[in-house]
Amino acid sequence: MSFVAEFNSLPLESLVRTSLGASVSAARETLTRENHSLTDFARLISPAANELLEPMSRRSQAITQQRFGKTIRLFAPLYLSNECINNCKYCGFSRDNPILRVTLSVDEAMRETRALAAQGFRNLLLVAGEHPKFISNGYLADCVAALSAEIPSVSLEVGPMETNEYRPLVEAGADGLVVYQETYDRIIYDALHTVGPKRNFEWRMETPERAYIAGFRRLGIGALYGLADWRYEALSVAAHADYLQRSCWKAQVTISLPRLRPCAGEFQPLTHVTDRELVQLVCAFRLMFPDVGLVLSTREPAKLRDGLFPLGITLVSAGSHTEPGGYTGAGKEKIHQTVRGQIVETGASEWATAKGVNTNATGQFNIADERPAEEVTKLIRRLGYEPVWKDWDAALTV
Repeated sequence: MSFVAEFNSLPLESLVRTSLGASVSAARETLTRENHSLTDFARLISPAANELLEPMSRRSQAITQQRFGKTIRLFAPLYLSNECINNCKYCGFSRDNPILRVTLSVDEAMRETRALAAQGFRNLLLVAGEHPKFISNGYLADCVAALSAEIPSVSLEVGPMETNEYRPLVEAGADGLVVYQETYDRIIYDALHTVGPKRNFEWRMETPERAYIAGFRRLGIGALYGLADWRYEALSVAAHADYLQRSCWKAQVTISLPRLRPCAGEFQPLTHVTDRELVQLVCAFRLMFPDVGLVLSTREPAKLRDGLFPLGITLVSAGSHTEPGGYTGAGKEKIHQTVRGQIVETGASEWATAKGVNTNATGQFNIADERPAEEVTKLIRRLGYEPVWKDWDAALTV
């Protein structure tokens, strides 16, 4: 049975009601348990449990240190392309947004890679929009092969593929795949994804399973908070992670907790997760999944990130850019617009004036924590943790 079949049978609405109706005493009793069910998780993300944030935080911190030690891994996203054939109302790369676009060549991607390596990064996440005309399987395999010759850990966040399309990427050196369902609410999903292959809700949901069969050793999932009820989303992510741990048990599972950020198109969040609720989410996921990696990106402001680092986070980005060529300016001479799959040259000075910056491509979203990686690593050390740049090498499997 795939996760789609299991997801369709889950009483998620009932679990949300359980969460909203939980008492403080029930939440406190759940907090003391070693193993948790989805019903327990519902209580941990309840309004009642929000009143128990201090004991939840202490327990979450203790479990994280017990399982991961006092370490925090660092990674950087490297955007290869912002071309896309999907219309996703909340995404800056959405097809109909009149943004400045570019796809880096392999050499340009290597230029970005070496700049990140010079900062210390040994764990990169390659990100690209979904556009077969610009982002082919062969192009991605070439990028991965070139980068993995110098970077020990290369992961992908790209459009979903078939298992046999993933295999060449694993053979080229990719070891992780990240795919967010965005929202697990089918009605909202359909309303937000109006054009393109991403409209297929179930196809996207089954992506981690296809990636696992292809040989990826790390699988990353998550919801984009701000699209649907956050408790429904969190319960769905928890159910998905639980399924992957049972069915794809040879792979390491990571969960990301991104909140919507401003981007091209000016989409406004449909729902909101407060900072306090985000802290509660981190703690609840850690209590539910002691061995799952929890990821925190530069979508969150510096002060909040600093407070979250010790509570359960194991993997963080730093000094990030969400536009292709953002670290070195690579590809800026090829900036263009894309209309119905065709490149349209645009006056660079006109767009530069409109953006108030140079002619770099448009980013996927605005980051909130703009501190350079060096500053973030110093903060991690001040907190008493060790920043880890490298924790994997392909030689380990030889």
